[in-house]
Amino acid sequence: MPNGAVPGKARIVVADDHTVMRAGVIALLADEPTIEIVGEAEDGRSAVETVERLEPDVALMDLRMPVLDGTSATTEIVAGPARTRVLILTTYETDAEIERAVEAGAIGYLLKDATREQLVDAVHSASRGETVLAPRVAARLVARMRKPAPVTLTRREVDVLGAVADGLSNAETGRRLVITEATVKTHLLRVFAKLDVNDRTHAVVRALELGLLERRP
Repeated sequence: MPNGAVPGKARIVVADDHTVMRAGVIALLADEPTIEIVGEAEDGRSAVETVERLEPDVALMDLRMPVLDGTSATTEIVAGPARTRVLILTTYETDAEIERAVEAGAIGYLLKDATREQLVDAVHSASRGETVLAPRVAARLVARMRKPAPVTLTRREVDVLGAVADGLSNAETGRRLVITEATVKTHLLRVFAKLDVNDRTHAVVRALELGLLERRP
C-alpha cells in the first residue's frame, strides 16, 4: 500500500485537459468518504508521471489530451510498475475510440454524463479489478460482437463459382480452370460452407446477393 493510503478508500488521480471539467469531477467526488483524490493532471504525459509518483488505485482518464493522448497514456500506465487501473471518462463513444481504449488496457469506459453515484460505483469496481462500461458503450460492444463476420471467397473459389454460374459441370469447370474435378468439388464444398447453402444454385444466388460474384450477361 502506498505511503499515506487510507485502508478502505479508493485513491484516484483525475486526468483531463479541460480545467473546468477536471475541477467538476474533483468537486463531484471530493465529499465521497470512500474516495480520496490524490492528484490531477492536465495532459497524458503528466498523467503517467503522476500515476508513477503517487501509485493511485484508479486513474480517471480523458481520451483527447495534449502532449500524450489518453489511450497512449493508458498503455504506458498499464505497462508501468504501478498497479493502477485506468478508467476512461470521456464524451466520445465511437467504436474506434472504445476499441483503442480497451486494447490499451483500460479496465472501464464511462461517459461524462454519468451520475455521481455511477461514477463512485465505477471507481470502486475498477479499484477491485472489475470491468466497468457505460450502458451505451456496453450496448455498442455487444452489437459489434453480434455483427456477423463478412463472407469472403478466395480467387479460385470465385473462379469455380463463376463457372458454375455459366452452367458448367464440375468436369467442364475443371477443364476451364485446368484443375481436377476432385479439386472443383473441394472448392465447392468450401463455398457451400462459407455461404451456408447446400447446392450449386443457392451458392450462386447467395454469392450474387453478397456481391461476391459478378452478374453474368
